[in-house]
Amino acid sequence: MHDSQRRFIDFMVEVGVLTFGDFTTKSGRKTPYFVNTGKYRSGGQLARLGRAYADAIERSFPEGFDCLFGPAYKGIPLVVATSMAFAERGREVEFCFNRKEAKDHGEGGLLVGHPLKDGDRVLIVEDVTTAGTSIRETVPLLRAAAKVSLAGLVVSVDRQERASEQSTRTALAEVGAEFSMPTAAIVTIDEVVEHLGDRLTDDDRSRIAAYRARYGVART
Repeated sequence: MHDSQRRFIDFMVEVGVLTFGDFTTKSGRKTPYFVNTGKYRSGGQLARLGRAYADAIERSFPEGFDCLFGPAYKGIPLVVATSMAFAERGREVEFCFNRKEAKDHGEGGLLVGHPLKDGDRVLIVEDVTTAGTSIRETVPLLRAAAKVSLAGLVVSVDRQERASEQSTRTALAEVGAEFSMPTAAIVTIDEVVEHLGDRLTDDDRSRIAAYRARYGVART
């Protein structure tokens, strides 16, 4: 792990974005941990979050994109914060995001920000991908706007679990394969467990291990 990844894990715990206990995911699974990016609630926190995304993008997609895209709603502050983090580093990066409903006045349309054009390489910035639903909704919007190419998808935490019982790959890998694009995460759940170590209770560790055994993809 990079130091920036360790700092990011500590940051998530510090602000209450990463918590341990009893939760239910959108897919209905009972999970012993939860990542709630809606808990980021201040300018300073968003600045730190944007830098963490920028670090991950520089590691995995150093020059391979033209525009960042944030799916509504949680993706909107993520893509803005990430773009601002790149600006701090002297790199001007454009972004866009979608509305949930098309605007029927003014400039109209579903997309806000950078006007997509043919040939743009779009990098999608998301919080967590469990089933890939939001990405499957996002890609048709992007392709309807212009003949773009998908530069990839970056998320904050890779839960490293299958989207369905029949899957043999993680949900993140599966959506990447479906749309022929690379994927990356700031950290994985295995890295979270490794870094937190004894800060997790024995019960937390055993329940996460059991959850990974049931829903996760076998380690190679």
